Amino acid sequence: MVLTPSAIDFVTPLTLATLSKNRVYSDFTEDKDTGEWTNHVELGLWGDLMLIAPISANTLSKLASGACDNFLMATFLSAKCPVMIAPAMDLDMYSNAATQDNISILKKRAIQVLDSPSGELASGLSGKGRMEEPEEIGMAVEEFFTKKEPLKGKIALVTAGPTYENIDPVRFIGNYSSGKMGFAIAERLAEKGAQVTLVSGPSSLSPIHPNIKIIRVTSALEMKAACEAVFTSTHYTIMAAAVADYRPENSSDQKIKREKKGEFSINLIPNPDIIKALGIKKSKDQFLLGFALETNNALENAKKKIDSKNLDAIVLNSLEDEGAGFGVDTNKISIIDSDNKITRFELKSKSDVALDIVDFIITRTIT
Repeated sequence: MVLTPSAIDFVTPLTLATLSKNRVYSDFTEDKDTGEWTNHVELGLWGDLMLIAPISANTLSKLASGACDNFLMATFLSAKCPVMIAPAMDLDMYSNAATQDNISILKKRAIQVLDSPSGELASGLSGKGRMEEPEEIGMAVEEFFTKKEPLKGKIALVTAGPTYENIDPVRFIGNYSSGKMGFAIAERLAEKGAQVTLVSGPSSLSPIHPNIKIIRVTSALEMKAACEAVFTSTHYTIMAAAVADYRPENSSDQKIKREKKGEFSINLIPNPDIIKALGIKKSKDQFLLGFALETNNALENAKKKIDSKNLDAIVLNSLEDEGAGFGVDTNKISIIDSDNKITRFELKSKSDVALDIVDFIITRTIT
């Protein structure tokens, strides 16, 4: 059990140690006279789950920013296990945009946030901000340790991000994909027990879950080679990357200088259709899911891709939907299966969308 300096103002370490019959930590040094110290790294690696309850707006902000000014934060930053938090603060602090942004950041990092229920607060006001009831927290912890991993033993391949097709060493043809959707899907698959290979184009993101192996590539040809190397051993393949359709026929090893006449043209040739190539090789025991980002005739175009690429289902999102598309933290999707059945979802965070996609796959493949 770890206490922050502020927590000690509410309850003493002796009280908690007596009631819990467990040791309580609150400082880096156990004995300031001798300099004996507490190994926060060892403590962080020891746990199977880290529960922070209650967590104040201040500590919530520190978790989101990575600040490390007390023993709790040092332990958190050292922890390899999943983390669960139960916010507790006044309603205006809870609803403040800064707090909500911090909560969103933590959710994207796969930290489970137990929603604050409405009720009477310490200020005398009533609203959201209360810590979840201890009984509910206990049930969440119990569920964590008893939950089934329906994809345990399964192998998944996920692609994410854009591809960059070099014109010369400083210029390329690419797109605005951030990789957020593909990374979120990889995390959700890993949470469900799958061993995931994530093939990512250029992206600033990094996977969190230890069950994810990342292969970083740049071009469509590199992505194709990486996918084909592992595809035959996979149970599930989710192609969320935004692969460039074309690449320069010839790329220069040196920076191309500007011509005096001011005109410059590039001859483009098609990139291989990676998902179609995988669809040809797909066995009846493999599940192949594609993505379609459309700007017009979205439904019709998505359905055509299911047949032409031998897909089991396709995720459709349209740039016409506000809050969906590249670079944002939300998405609005529909999933179309090979029987042309359409499942529609509301606008959600990409982490929640990823969970919807993985749950869809599980319901279609796990009996």
